[in-house]
Amino acid sequence: MSRPELRIDTDLFRANIRAVRDRIAPSELMVVLKDDAYGHGLRWAVEAAKDTGVEWYGSYDVRSGVEARRVLGDTGRIFAWVTSTDEEIDDALRADIDLGVGSAEYLARITARAAHAGARARIHLKIDTGLRRNGLLPAEWERTVADVRAGEAAGHLELAGIWSHLAEASDDEDDDAQALFLDAVRVVEQSGPTPEALHLTASAASWWRPELRGSLSRIGAFCYGVRSAEGPDLPGVTPVAELTATVRKIVDGNAQVGVGSFDGIPSTLAGADVGTPGGSRELLRIDETTSLVQGWPGMQIGDSVWLFGAGEHGEASATTLAERVDSVGEEILTRLTSRVRRVTTP
Repeated sequence: MSRPELRIDTDLFRANIRAVRDRIAPSELMVVLKDDAYGHGLRWAVEAAKDTGVEWYGSYDVRSGVEARRVLGDTGRIFAWVTSTDEEIDDALRADIDLGVGSAEYLARITARAAHAGARARIHLKIDTGLRRNGLLPAEWERTVADVRAGEAAGHLELAGIWSHLAEASDDEDDDAQALFLDAVRVVEQSGPTPEALHLTASAASWWRPELRGSLSRIGAFCYGVRSAEGPDLPGVTPVAELTATVRKIVDGNAQVGVGSFDGIPSTLAGADVGTPGGSRELLRIDETTSLVQGWPGMQIGDSVWLFGAGEHGEASATTLAERVDSVGEEILTRLTSRVRRVTTP
C-alpha cells in the first residue's frame, strides 16, 4: 500500500501570504523558514513566497539561510538569528545573509570574521526585552551600540536592524517589552542613522497587536495556516498541509490505516477526530506503523483518511491535535518522519 502523504497546497500558501501581508500592512512581511519551513519543505516555501514578491526570509540558522540563498539567487534578504560558529559566519558573509546579534561576544566574532574577509557584515542588534532568549541587556546596550558604530566606521559592519522577541504572556508584559524596545531604538538613533528593519513581533502579536509592529514582522506559522495554540481561527488563513493515509485492513468494522507513532504521530492523540469519506470519525488507537479509525458506511480498503488538515473531511487541524497534548501545531508537523511522503500541488 502507498505511504502516508503530507499533501501541501501551494496556492493556499500563496493566499495565506497575501492575507497576512494585507493584515500587517504597512509593516513588511518576513516569512520564517525554521525547521524546514515548519515541516513543509524550505525550498518549496522559498520558491512559492518568492512568486508572491516576498522580500524578507527568516531562516533561523545560517545553514538554512544558505539553502534559501541558492533558491533566491541574488534577490531577497535573509535573516539568520541563531548564534553561529565562525565557519558559519564566513558562510553567511559569502551568501549575503543578515545576522541577528544578541551578545557582545558574538558581535566581536562577526566583526573579526568580516575584517578577515574584507567584507561588511549586515547585523540586526537584539535588545533583551524580558523574554531572556538571548539579547543584550539594557545596561550593556549603549556600550555595544558604540562598538557597532565603530565597526561601521571601520567598514566591517552595517547596522541593518534592531529586533527582539516578545514573551506574549500578557498584553501588559508585551507593552512593557515594547517600551524597552523603543528606548533601545532611541539610543541607536542618537548614535547615528536609524536601521531600516525594526522588528519586535512574530505571528500572534503581529496579527492581533498592530500597535506593536515595527517596519518588519517575522511571521512563520500563520503563513502556513497554523494558528496559535488556544488561539482563535484566523480570517483568510487556511492550513496548507493535510496528512493522509489509506485504509489497509478492516478490523471488526473499523479501518486500519497506514500511519502510526513511528511516523511521528503521538500515540496520545487517540480519541481525536479524523476525516474519512463518511465524515468525521474517532481515532481509536495509534500503534507503531498503523492506526485504527472508527468505521463508516461503505468503507473500503484503499479509502483515504485525513489525520489532520483544513477540516474539509471532518478532520482536526494540526493545532487542534497539538492542544490535546499541551503543545503547538508546529510540533505535529515537524515531528513527521521521512516515511511520510511530501507531495506539493499544484
